[in-house]
Amino acid sequence: MMRALVFALAMIPASVAAQDVVIETLPIAPLEFETLSPTPEVLGDVSSESVVAATVAEGAMLRGLDKLTGERVDFELQNGYSTFLGPLRVDMAQCRHPADNATGEAYAYLTVLDQRGEGDTLFQGWMIASSPALMALDHARYDVWVLRCKVSAKPQDESTSDGEGSD
Repeated sequence: MMRALVFALAMIPASVAAQDVVIETLPIAPLEFETLSPTPEVLGDVSSESVVAATVAEGAMLRGLDKLTGERVDFELQNGYSTFLGPLRVDMAQCRHPADNATGEAYAYLTVLDQRGEGDTLFQGWMIASSPALMALDHARYDVWVLRCKVSAKPQDESTSDGEGSD
């Protein structure tokens, strides 16, 4: 037994010495790029800017997701107010939507703070309802995104209210 151990130990330096490391340099051909000829037509200036008037809503409907448990919660948040989602504090400054389409493109200015408002700012900016990944909260456990703006209920026309104007 002892003899086999001594033999095995004696073979270790021989096997290590037998392994030579060879570093080979391979020739790499230089990259070739296609040369582009100048375009014969002039592209011109971009003049197709569209501006849509926005209306400030009362607040927004937001959705929070706990990615660990899969729990989803929808909550309303008024402009200028805060709420908590786990250890996060979500502050909403304002929600806006196109003036002629209240159910259209909603976007809200949010600030998300860690440790119930005592920690770092995790997100601050405009979140867009139709493109939540464009400006998204980057958190390991929680997601927050805008669903829509909260629009005030319009008063009914007197001629269509119950009890009046019907024969």
